[in-house]
Amino acid sequence: MEWTDEGIVLGVRRHGESSAIVELLTRSHGRHLGLVRGGAGSRMRPLLQPGNSVSAVWRARLDEHLGVYALEGTRLRAAVVLTSSHAVYGVTHLASLARLLPERDPHEDIYERLDRTLDDFDDAGDAAAHLIRFELAMLAELGFGLDLENCAATGATADLIYVSPKSGGAVSRAAGEPYRDRLLRLPPFLREGEAGTNGWSDQDLQDGFRLTGLFLLRHVLEPRGQGHSDARDGFINAVTRNRARISPAV
Repeated sequence: MEWTDEGIVLGVRRHGESSAIVELLTRSHGRHLGLVRGGAGSRMRPLLQPGNSVSAVWRARLDEHLGVYALEGTRLRAAVVLTSSHAVYGVTHLASLARLLPERDPHEDIYERLDRTLDDFDDAGDAAAHLIRFELAMLAELGFGLDLENCAATGATADLIYVSPKSGGAVSRAAGEPYRDRLLRLPPFLREGEAGTNGWSDQDLQDGFRLTGLFLLRHVLEPRGQGHSDARDGFINAVTRNRARISPAV
């Protein structure tokens, strides 16, 4: 058995004295593990960092075997990622989300979204908005997508500013006003046709993380006996500190 694919490094663990087991999210073969001979050595360490993109050749005698990877770097992001705390936490959290996907099950849309998200960690606010969108995409990919295009109460498509915490459906301003204290806020950058139009405030980002966090916890993590990763909290805190530091004094 042999195949060649694009991949993103999610994680690495030592195997024996000199080898490593590398976990990739690949474009066409999904989340896939393989052995890298010499992967524990200093020569391979810069390549086998989470967030790096690689070209992978996987070989095994049988499809169900672990197999062996031959990897070449195509985009080594780790050197940039390691310069900021929000990026370090963000890459770790993205990898934990990707691990929610079934092993060896292709998810090309998620692969492409992860690839784009990893390329945009320079600005903390941009990175936060992209990560929230990635969490929404993961909910949809796992069968728990939110309906943010129509009002759950009236079917309206305009002025959607709330989300029902029960149904995950958007709610218009008029329909939600009497219940606003019980509804989640839908930030403008997640509304249809408004993505990134006016940027995002700190409150928008907090609302976005609250929204995705609730549904990820309820539908995906808690049924598996899990909670949010420490890296998620670390990322949110690092983004908050970064934006506070660069905001002009009032």
